[in-house]
Amino acid sequence: MLNRALMIVMIAVLTGTLRADDWPQWRGKQRDGISAEKGLIKQWPEGGPKVAWEVETVGIGYSSLAIADGVIYTQGDLDGVEHVIALNAKDGSVKWKTAPNPGDKGYRNGQGDGPRGTPVLDGDRVYTEGGKGDVMCLDAKTGRIIWQLSLTKDFGGRVPGWGYSESPLVLDNRLIITPGGKDGTVAAVNKMTGKLVWRSANIDESAHYCSPQVAIIGGVRQIIQSARKNVFGLDADTGKLLWTWSRANNGTANVAMPIVTGDYVYASSAYGTGGGLIHVTRRGNDWNVDQVHFGKDMANHHGGIVKVGDYLYGFGKRGLICLNMMTGEMPWRDKSVVKGSLIAVDGMLYCLGERYEMALVEATPEGYREHGRFRIDDLGKPSWAHPVVANGRLYIRNQQRLTAYDISPNVAAR
Repeated sequence: MLNRALMIVMIAVLTGTLRADDWPQWRGKQRDGISAEKGLIKQWPEGGPKVAWEVETVGIGYSSLAIADGVIYTQGDLDGVEHVIALNAKDGSVKWKTAPNPGDKGYRNGQGDGPRGTPVLDGDRVYTEGGKGDVMCLDAKTGRIIWQLSLTKDFGGRVPGWGYSESPLVLDNRLIITPGGKDGTVAAVNKMTGKLVWRSANIDESAHYCSPQVAIIGGVRQIIQSARKNVFGLDADTGKLLWTWSRANNGTANVAMPIVTGDYVYASSAYGTGGGLIHVTRRGNDWNVDQVHFGKDMANHHGGIVKVGDYLYGFGKRGLICLNMMTGEMPWRDKSVVKGSLIAVDGMLYCLGERYEMALVEATPEGYREHGRFRIDDLGKPSWAHPVVANGRLYIRNQQRLTAYDISPNVAAR
């Protein structure tokens, strides 16, 4: 309980003063896929919630959204060039768009072109990472580039097979990024200047597709990350490697962010791997990792896992799974939208299937209870960008299209 309280206070300090219904970075305020909003509709009308607005100006890509102070920030490939894009949350109109390398063709991949990472807001600045590893700090109001660096050219990193996909983490006066490579998997740079602060020299795995997070384990503030071979913890102040665990990783794609509760860490990946819980303990300068349980069912690919109460919810083998985090018991599994991403808001799961279905499901171990479903258009690539709920609206980014649905009380069907 103390660790949880400390984390809430720390994150509040890091993200500044934000409304309870903003979504300022990847997976929300605490990077856990959970929104603090209350009072939204809990039964969708036939055909889905009312569409507030829809635009096709966000470019090609899988970047999700960061939303604060009435502005939406995302990334997309516009006319063959990667851009950071800011839109008015009221009507979707574009406020500004900025390209890291205006003359350079954006990231290309057979599974879908364009950037993957989600911007992070920090006061009057926004930080982004593109598919080729271009990291930028921009003025949030104007889109002016304040500083810029490259994970490949400046840090010796190598672009992963499906592109750099992490969303950077702001921590105190630093920005945490994952270039990968022989000089250190993770790096911390000064968020005001982009200058290097530390590099995790004693772990040099290739970068994969997971985003870093901060947690307090064994009384030590740590950066928790997953790369090619391991889930691991680094001292947040120095980058020193504290512990590693390899059972939940595969060599193809490690994407889902681990779930941390106190000194326990749950990690998962797909490709036949599965997920499990470890207990991380400290004795003096030594760290120990004990596996509590492991199973093949919660083989989460890239849709993320959320923890509501004592239970984890995420897509794994044969659909949506509810799993007791501490025991590994699985109360239920349902086909649901088959495979996709999800977030949790006020006791409900917002589940976006990669084959264009959106479902509203109760977050309860008592059974699968669906409260509405609707389809979105097939635009030629899977619907992999994670959904967002902010300020009474559900946002779904589907390649170049961004749609805002009104899920506040007393709205009519679309």
